[in-house]
Amino acid sequence: MKKHEVKLRVRYAETDQMGVVYHGNYAQYFEIGRVEWLRNQGVSYKSLEESAIMLPVVSLSMNYRKPAFYDDELTITTILKYMGGVKIEFDYEITNQNGELLTTANSVLVFVDMKTKRPISVPQYLDDLINKE
Repeated sequence: MKKHEVKLRVRYAETDQMGVVYHGNYAQYFEIGRVEWLRNQGVSYKSLEESAIMLPVVSLSMNYRKPAFYDDELTITTILKYMGGVKIEFDYEITNQNGELLTTANSVLVFVDMKTKRPISVPQYLDDLINKE
């Protein structure tokens, strides 16, 4: 399983009046994790789009265990769960600066041709790059 970690600090604008991270912001945190996971593998979203490939999210599920608060330093761990056919699937864990598990999630994305708007198989170069050891 290939995984990658990225850290970020909770900004004030991401919280509600109680200083707790608003639940809708977690999808953005997972996107940050996913983008940096791909970048760590040698691929950028920009390069995918330049080669006419989109990766829309078709499924996202989250489990909130503990809240994150303003100014917490979060670690987003992104783990490749599956890649094949037309999809790529990730698991996520978010922990705080004390190592407490705050949130877990799973997302499924589909490779789509930007011109036809139809699903396509995982590009061979991406499969080769990610599955190299």
